[in-house]
Amino acid sequence: MRRFLRPGHDPVRERLKRDLFQFNKTVEHGFPHQPSALGYSPFLRLMAIGTRSGAIKLYGAPGVEFMGLHEENNTVMQIHFIPDQCQLVTLLDDNSLHLWSLKQHGGASELREEHRFTLKGPPGSPPSATQITAVLPHSSREVLYLGTESGNIFVVELPSFRVLEDRTITSEAVLQRVPEDYSNRRSCELVEALREHPKNPDQILIGYSRGLIVLWDLQNNKVTHHFLGSQQLENLYWQRDGSKFVSCHYDGSYTQWPVSSDNRQPEPLENLVPYGPFPCKAISKIYWQTTKNGLPYIIFQGGMPRASYGDRHSISVVHGSQQTAFDFTSRVIDFFVIFSSEPTAEFDDPSAMVVLAEEELVVIDLKTAGWPAVHPPYLASLHCSAITCSHHVSNIPLKLWERIISAGSKQNIHYSSMPWPIDGGTNIAPDPPQRDLLLTGHEDGTVRFWDASGVCLHLLYKLSTVRVFLTDADPNDNMNTLGEDEWPPLRKVGTFDPYSDDPRLGIQKIYLCKYSGYLAVAGTAGQVLVMELNDEDAEHVVDHAEADLLQDQEGYRWKGHEKLKTRDGPVRFEAGFQPFVLVQCQPPAVVTSLALHSEWKLVAFGTSHGFGLFDHQQKRPVFVKCTLHPSDQLALEGPLSRVKSLKKSLRQSFRRIRRSRVSSRKRRGGVGNASEVQEANAKFDQDALQEMELAPVQRKIEARSAEDSFTGFVRTLYFADTFLRDSSRHCPSLWAGTNGGTVYAFCLRVPPAERRMDEPVRAEQAKEIQLMHRAPVVGILVLDGRSTPLPEPLEVAHDLSKSPDMQGSHQLLVVSEEQFKVFTLPKVSSKLKLKLTALEGCRVRKVTVANFGSCKTDDYSENDLAVLTNLGDIQIISLPFLKLQIRYPCIRKEDVSGIASCVFTKYGQGFYLISPSEFERFSLSTKWLVEPRCIVDMPEITSNNHVHKKSGMENAVRKS
Repeated sequence: MRRFLRPGHDPVRERLKRDLFQFNKTVEHGFPHQPSALGYSPFLRLMAIGTRSGAIKLYGAPGVEFMGLHEENNTVMQIHFIPDQCQLVTLLDDNSLHLWSLKQHGGASELREEHRFTLKGPPGSPPSATQITAVLPHSSREVLYLGTESGNIFVVELPSFRVLEDRTITSEAVLQRVPEDYSNRRSCELVEALREHPKNPDQILIGYSRGLIVLWDLQNNKVTHHFLGSQQLENLYWQRDGSKFVSCHYDGSYTQWPVSSDNRQPEPLENLVPYGPFPCKAISKIYWQTTKNGLPYIIFQGGMPRASYGDRHSISVVHGSQQTAFDFTSRVIDFFVIFSSEPTAEFDDPSAMVVLAEEELVVIDLKTAGWPAVHPPYLASLHCSAITCSHHVSNIPLKLWERIISAGSKQNIHYSSMPWPIDGGTNIAPDPPQRDLLLTGHEDGTVRFWDASGVCLHLLYKLSTVRVFLTDADPNDNMNTLGEDEWPPLRKVGTFDPYSDDPRLGIQKIYLCKYSGYLAVAGTAGQVLVMELNDEDAEHVVDHAEADLLQDQEGYRWKGHEKLKTRDGPVRFEAGFQPFVLVQCQPPAVVTSLALHSEWKLVAFGTSHGFGLFDHQQKRPVFVKCTLHPSDQLALEGPLSRVKSLKKSLRQSFRRIRRSRVSSRKRRGGVGNASEVQEANAKFDQDALQEMELAPVQRKIEARSAEDSFTGFVRTLYFADTFLRDSSRHCPSLWAGTNGGTVYAFCLRVPPAERRMDEPVRAEQAKEIQLMHRAPVVGILVLDGRSTPLPEPLEVAHDLSKSPDMQGSHQLLVVSEEQFKVFTLPKVSSKLKLKLTALEGCRVRKVTVANFGSCKTDDYSENDLAVLTNLGDIQIISLPFLKLQIRYPCIRKEDVSGIASCVFTKYGQGFYLISPSEFERFSLSTKWLVEPRCIVDMPEITSNNHVHKKSGMENAVRKS
């Protein structure tokens, strides 16, 4: 049987692979991209958000999340929960209705689409006859009322979506009870709003766009009251006792109407333009909330003066003499108010306002004086400033974790302390096994620290590097300050701010040492900041040093942006990570690679011109190395240069064409006569056959020319304590890989601790390796005598890793975009390689070492390479034998930004951006899996309105 098995096929290994590797996309972190609709269930205390791509997401208490996707991928226009049910209805822009349910399946619950329906009119009727504009789920839970553009209201049965034609409310039937002069002057037109009477379910309020409002009796199919508005209607809202309702209008006014028991023509009690008398924007939605002290809360969207504030996105809250117009930095999609939903409660007593803006979710505490914002535990606006880089750190020590949280809590003193008000369902997921941090660098020079341990990506702390530099904006400016007499009383809320004071502030690389608390951050203008954690505010001078990466080169002139100007004298920093030294690269190009060794107190940095090493304990440079090739003129233009070298691109294209022609002529001219040609061809065919027998089909990969641009671009830096000079003595070393396939190795002499401040760190170049195919080097790794990757700095000192094996021979793994190659150390002779591009036709974009544990036993785990390619595939490759274990499709190959943003974790998970505001989380491991696990209570409604607990439902979970 052995000869029938595929070469390398091992049944035992195949079983082990099933215990180690499994691909799952588990949860989406962040804020939904392009939200379009909002819904809320006071009964379930769950919130629903719909998007333009057809996604629908439900949120409750932290950790309670559900997600569904409409097959049509159309925009979700409206979301309505069915009263007292675990069901909701969505309306899409193709006029289709969809019924969703939270249902139990296989012992777990999931959000499922039950039915879909499109309202159709009689043959030959225009589309407007059935174009749905308003949806009202009736409290009987049996029917939906659907208002349309034609003014007709259709009734459909739930859950079948069967149209009850005999119960249709036509515009003609409504107009029969309206005064003749009004019906002639204003037709019904489209239905703008449908509202059920809060005390009488047999009556519904119908609002038409031209201003007509009627109260319709469902039992007798007739109008009982009509209200003649003079302005275009936007929305309606019933007051709690049903004696009054409020209408809001296009001219920025709202009107309060009484509903009497007799049939007298009602006159408006109050008509008010809050921000008049000048022309105002429409008030598109309004709440009138009663309180125990008698003063109502009036909350409305819009209404601002058009001339001065027409570009503002505002929601105003009025309570007695208090009035604030909350100003949002992005368009308001919708909002709702959380208030007492108990049927026996006499007053609304609102507690919070939840606002869905286009770029963030904002919750306002209406119980606390000053109406502060509530810090959200999920739906974080990741892109409040555009994300420029990411860095993940696993298994954070408890002490560092607590210090980061403490620093973050001092930043959040202006937030409300009220519990999160959207608290439906119960999170029953086990506590995360470890504390993980995801650090994101942003365009405005900030670094945000996120708790990535569980389902909710929660902001712990925000670090700003702006204070070190002189910018146009003063960091002490307060955008929220208001003058006492300012009108309208605007107050800026939310964190979304897409504008950067200076694009040079952008963070490009981050490296955090979790054991020492040192943090290195590098930016767009060649700035490298080294920081340490301080629990108290402090004021000190930041030391400056320059690293001239072109010091030995002549004739080069930097054409890009200037370096950032720094502040002179002491700078005040708040508690948290505080910079103590700034290294400025010259030219001030983007920092492309960064490495920090906290035990040796060294930081290495690389740009498109070279790399350098800095001693941050003595605060002095150790060395710089220029990697610039004479042809690397593009490297001197900088990323912010508007002028691209078109001539150079054309020149390089013509050179390639010329080289290919010359080489083809040489191949043709190298053989003299026909017999020699035949012999040469025969020999070629024979050699080719032998190669085919020895190796699989390989694509021909031409070696890249040294003249290709950016060959000196430093892609990776790596510290290692290994054998570089000879096999008897190991020493600290620094390795650098470039875009041109060159690897540099430097021996370092780090003085012992007792003489560390007295003697300088010395460096000497020991090796230089040039890969023949000249592909960019994207990863460097040293394996010890047990073929195990070397531990992180200070990891052994904290008893979290075994000491590396220094008895056996070490190996060097160099990962380029096209292949993996293992060299022996210290001789640097080739030992093993795996060609990726030649075999697969893809290139390596990201690579990291990940530890995979078996789901069957805690006694077995192994280190493998997790590799992301330019095709969006993830491959797991074994160490040290470089055998492909498994391949998973993960990201669409067209999603270049998603591939570029991907970051792997140490234990086989990963994150990548599926939109500017959302991370998709995935897992490659059977053991480490983070997914929602929750219970949603299903109350049982009886005739006397008492609520009984029925059962719990679990969200779908894959258990390790």
